Amino acid sequence: MAITMNLIKALREKTNCGIGDCKVALEEADGDLEQAAEILRKKGIIKAAKRADREAREGVILAGVNESANEGYILEVNSETDFVARNEQFQNFANKVFESVKTEKPAFLAELLALPMDGSTVKEQTEILSGTIGEKLEIKRMETLINPSGTVASYIHAGGKIGVLVSLNQPDKSELALDMAMQVAAANPKYLTPADAPAAEIDKEKEIYREQLRAENKPENMREKIIEGKLQKYYQDVCLVEQEYIKDDKKKVKEILGEVKVEKFVRYSL
Repeated sequence: MAITMNLIKALREKTNCGIGDCKVALEEADGDLEQAAEILRKKGIIKAAKRADREAREGVILAGVNESANEGYILEVNSETDFVARNEQFQNFANKVFESVKTEKPAFLAELLALPMDGSTVKEQTEILSGTIGEKLEIKRMETLINPSGTVASYIHAGGKIGVLVSLNQPDKSELALDMAMQVAAANPKYLTPADAPAAEIDKEKEIYREQLRAENKPENMREKIIEGKLQKYYQDVCLVEQEYIKDDKKKVKEILGEVKVEKFVRYSL
């Protein structure tokens, strides 16, 4: 029996399974809708589809760079439990998806999920593995940093719980780029420089400081100067270049960088 798109759509609506899985099941069932649904149940795929509303907060983060150190890749794949995250089958799958990120360089997550894998797509293979393992699995996010005229470094911390990419504006700076990646992993900056902090956020901080100073009855003519000092401390916490350098707390990151500039950083954390 010919497997039409209408038949596939009907099975998909009935089971909430992927198009590829529905097509294969219908082919096995010679077009019988009920039998195809039973096939999907036996494979555990329907069960996986019903997990869609569950949380997948464990998992692994993978990051790496190419041989020229001018391209970087980062990926987060989630599971429901740490037990599954350490499972060899899960780890192999995550590494396989990561290879697709490196070779195909998808611009968006949706593009990655649509890439071919083992006769279907990355998305459908995720659903199939979810049914096999018995937990909701999710490819949460990915990103590539491509800098032909600079240096990109990656760093993984805590066995894949934190992953970082850092891009510098000069070539052949792999050691410095790695130091910056370690800095980002450890100190978790929100922004690159004070200029990158949103004005609304700074205004909110200033208002908080003003309320604190009023409560402390600080003289009005001193408040703005104190606020400026507090703001500088705030920048040291949230802006990469203003942070204390993790390898030498007597220096700031901007002193370590010198003439080199960080163009971008990406930090994923489970």
